[in-house]
Amino acid sequence: MSESDVQFTAQEALEFHSQGRPGKIEIVATKPMATQRDLSLAYSPGVAVPVQAIANDPATAYDYTAKGNLVAVISNGTAILGMGNLGALASKPVMEGKAVLFKRFADVDSIDIEVKTEDVGRFIDAVELLEPTFGGINLEDIAAPSCFIIEQTLRERMNIPVFHDDQHGTAIIAAAGLINACELTGRSLKDIKVVCNGAGAAAIACTELIKAMGVPHDNVIMCDRSGVIYQGRTEGMDQWKSAHAARTATRSLAEAIVGADVFLGLSAANALSADMVRSMSDQPIIFAMANPDPEISPPVARAARPDAIIATGRSDFPNQVNNVLCFPFLFRGALDVRATTINEPMKIAAANALAQLARETVPEEVAAAYGGMSHKFGRDYIIPSPFDPRLMEIVASAVAKAAMESGVAQKPITDMSAYRAQLRARLNPTNSVLTQVYEAARAKPRRVIFAEAEEDVVLRAAIQFKQDGYGVPVLVGRDARVRDMLRDLGTDAEDYEIHNSAQSPLVERMVDRLYSRLQRRGYLRRDIQRMVNRDRNIFGALLLQLDQADAMITGVTRTFGQTLRELRRVLDAKKGEISFGIHVMVGKTHTVFIADTTVNERPSAEELAHIAEKTAGVARRMGHIPRVAFLSFSTFGNPHGTWLNNIRDAVALLDARRPDFEYEGDMPPDVALNPALMKNYPFCRLSGPANVLVMPGLQSANLSAKLLRELGGDQVIGPMLIGMEKQVQVATMASSTSDLVTLAVLAAAAVTE
Repeated sequence: MSESDVQFTAQEALEFHSQGRPGKIEIVATKPMATQRDLSLAYSPGVAVPVQAIANDPATAYDYTAKGNLVAVISNGTAILGMGNLGALASKPVMEGKAVLFKRFADVDSIDIEVKTEDVGRFIDAVELLEPTFGGINLEDIAAPSCFIIEQTLRERMNIPVFHDDQHGTAIIAAAGLINACELTGRSLKDIKVVCNGAGAAAIACTELIKAMGVPHDNVIMCDRSGVIYQGRTEGMDQWKSAHAARTATRSLAEAIVGADVFLGLSAANALSADMVRSMSDQPIIFAMANPDPEISPPVARAARPDAIIATGRSDFPNQVNNVLCFPFLFRGALDVRATTINEPMKIAAANALAQLARETVPEEVAAAYGGMSHKFGRDYIIPSPFDPRLMEIVASAVAKAAMESGVAQKPITDMSAYRAQLRARLNPTNSVLTQVYEAARAKPRRVIFAEAEEDVVLRAAIQFKQDGYGVPVLVGRDARVRDMLRDLGTDAEDYEIHNSAQSPLVERMVDRLYSRLQRRGYLRRDIQRMVNRDRNIFGALLLQLDQADAMITGVTRTFGQTLRELRRVLDAKKGEISFGIHVMVGKTHTVFIADTTVNERPSAEELAHIAEKTAGVARRMGHIPRVAFLSFSTFGNPHGTWLNNIRDAVALLDARRPDFEYEGDMPPDVALNPALMKNYPFCRLSGPANVLVMPGLQSANLSAKLLRELGGDQVIGPMLIGMEKQVQVATMASSTSDLVTLAVLAAAAVTE
């Protein structure tokens, strides 16, 4: 369950899915395909060798093909999200999205398959025949009761993991939250009284799992649309409901809930009333998981019972039951030990691992990404964040261990510590931390100036910034023009704050302030008046200087250098510091910070040392342990050169300061980034490839960053401007709406301080 408070228009959603290459996934070759020899090895005749090896020993398919990291996401579209039976083809965007989540969160490759049949037998036959292709099957959006028959039959017939996420994913996350809610309220699973409202796939899976974890059968009452499912009832019953029929005289939810410790809602909006909540036991545990609207709104439940612990399926309330916490990591662990199934011990292990993770302190570097805000175990944090970078290591290793202990692992892991280290290395922590930065911005919204609001791309970014809850956009531009553009974009113009020098009461204060600053630099007062009235960067920077906002973003209409010159007429670097720029290159498993790429043409040794220290700080706030390389054409003095002294002196300055990060230089990029080459220099102080590259001068830095942006496959963030007295970011003229929102959020969250 992942209902989000992020807002967007229908057109934006369609454009997201259609722009560029339609859809959300593509196939990328993992081996070189440049030469005839490559092609010969990849296909004929080279492919014959692994074909014969697999024929001789089928288990080697995991060694020579992608099977071991490949999951099929399969649906017939009979229960799409909350939209109902819209057919197999209509489910494809959802299944592609699930495939993307597998890759994003656990580096599991996934292919979506939409099966055009509602016939249970034909569906089962179609999926069963796919076993040679995949290492696991994730069933999705299949209506009950067909989903029960399909999953059970496929689990019996197939020798690879089969998992219906709508059932068991929800159950595992809910169970994790229940473990912690019981811990906080001094309860034991074996003693709690539970009422489950709903008798669909997720409700039955939740009930089965908590019973497997120790909740007694007689302590659980399940309700459906007709009321309590009790022993002897015949109306609307089936074999799955009958398995959970209770011995009880109650016949309605209102009767069953009296004195209950736990409410599990997997039904419909507003099914639980405030009076029902008041009738529950002390410190009631309420999991209202209906989407998009829960069985009871958390504010209503809290008003009825201030002592309640509340979870929902929504991201805009604490304790979100979100399946993305589970299925990627469950499959990751199952695939890594070649599990033949996903059994109850593996699900319980996942639930326990999630519960334990919520109790642990968030790492300092992750807390820093939240602007100092840290999640802490308690009533509003019983389920970990979906973007906690530790999820894959902790949950996948717990699942793998349970698979081995329960006898379903075909490839047991002998060194669990090494496996956990391997899991940590699979994903780039930047992705998780960036998401946390977005959440931090939403938790503490700031005012951000968008200085070029008459540009379509800027205005779209401002709208997205506001609608997604990151803060308040302060727009600079001509009122009438900006309001017309807002209306054209389908937005209520009255909801936005617009500043225009022609009407601003702040202009005189701005002129006075800037004239006082520049009068001894050759400027007349009328020059200052002209700048304030005509230049949006000057006007916007003065708004920032007068504390009308917390941050500012500009740059799409002028070159970086010209924009920075205008900003420097108003703003200085922080006292005792220099300003500089960082490009951040984000790959699947790595992030590299390159500095200074925008400001200082030939930095001194002191400036290079300062740039290294500050960039290391940014790297740490984005989830990385910094390893700094001072780059040069020379490898530790070979060959000699005129410009090496600055680099060596910078290293000497850091030697004297003893900073808390690794650093080394002078060295070329290949030695800094390639462990095999680095081994030729055993005295090198870096413990691994550098992730902070300090360039010797602006020319090499700027050229490198732009070449990598245009030629490389990495996502590029920046340039990010560091060291200014106010949070101001200068985008590039080619920036997209997404680029601008990212920079605005980074500035608002003060990651670039």
